[in-house]
Amino acid sequence: MNVLSPVRLLAAHVRTSLGDGPFPPPGGWTHMGAVICDASFQARRKYELTIRPRILRLHSAWPDAVTVRGFKARLATEDLATAMDFNSPRRVATAHGVTDLLASNGVDTRDDLHAWLGHQANRGALRAVRGVGPKTVDYIGNLVGRSQVAVDVHLCAFAADAGVSVLGYEELRGVYEATATVLGHEPGGLEHAVWRFKSQAR
Repeated sequence: MNVLSPVRLLAAHVRTSLGDGPFPPPGGWTHMGAVICDASFQARRKYELTIRPRILRLHSAWPDAVTVRGFKARLATEDLATAMDFNSPRRVATAHGVTDLLASNGVDTRDDLHAWLGHQANRGALRAVRGVGPKTVDYIGNLVGRSQVAVDVHLCAFAADAGVSVLGYEELRGVYEATATVLGHEPGGLEHAVWRFKSQAR
């Protein structure tokens, strides 16, 4: 039986598969419409092929949506499914729900959201929006520069390749965070490097 700790197993696999870095964290967005749509539409889609081009088009087409207030004003007069060229009522509803929550809490800019996510109660409020799970909350944090680990299928697969037993979301996130500390990497940077490796992103 393998008695090595999950952190040691994962750290060894990171070194073997990815090298010693450095692993820069993802840049995220300063445009709040892009942040909200990225988080709301990305699940279970090929990001580089399907989501990122649509976010870039929205970023250009809706420059006034750089703030939550600007994005909310756009949503009041235009159809998000059409703007995103993405027919998914559930994901559109999630984007509206996140927007309404942030607006009602006075969160308007990237910096506002970065600070707001530092409070556990606010993370819980975000989780209450239909379509938002723990991974989405952590993912939004990365989109605004918080350097977090958002555990998705790619991170789960990488951990399994390392010999890490099946763990719950919070446990596996903790293993990645501890591994980042052991290896001297930012959590968000390590997460992004693993994601790019397993998703074969360009």
